[in-house]
Amino acid sequence: MSNAVTATPAASADEALAHFQRQFAFETDCWDTHEALRSGSPGFVLLDVRGAEAFANGHVPGALHLPHGKIIESRLAQWPRETLFVTYCAGPHCNGAARGALRLARLGRPVKIMAGGITGWIDEGFALERDERK
Repeated sequence: MSNAVTATPAASADEALAHFQRQFAFETDCWDTHEALRSGSPGFVLLDVRGAEAFANGHVPGALHLPHGKIIESRLAQWPRETLFVTYCAGPHCNGAARGALRLARLGRPVKIMAGGITGWIDEGFALERDERK
């Protein structure tokens, strides 16, 4: 009996292997990001690409605030060209992380998305940092 899951055959094992291996070149998850940040030398710059109010209300500790619409070359000049950036937004219902990643890629910068965003971070039980000036 066919249904929406089985109507389209699954890819071959070789195709699936290539696809899922490649996926890690484009994204990471909240757990791995958290563990890398805890290490003290994560090897990337974490960018919160949401608006100022959302950032002030709670963001990943250590994240820098750079809304996706403001990602321009002059704002990135302080980092070497090979610096890896990891972007995140509100969560799976938001495409801000992809918008930020796209802008970084257009500028020739290495980039990944933190899948899950703030929603995933909270779901993992990790604390947020809040802007004290708010």
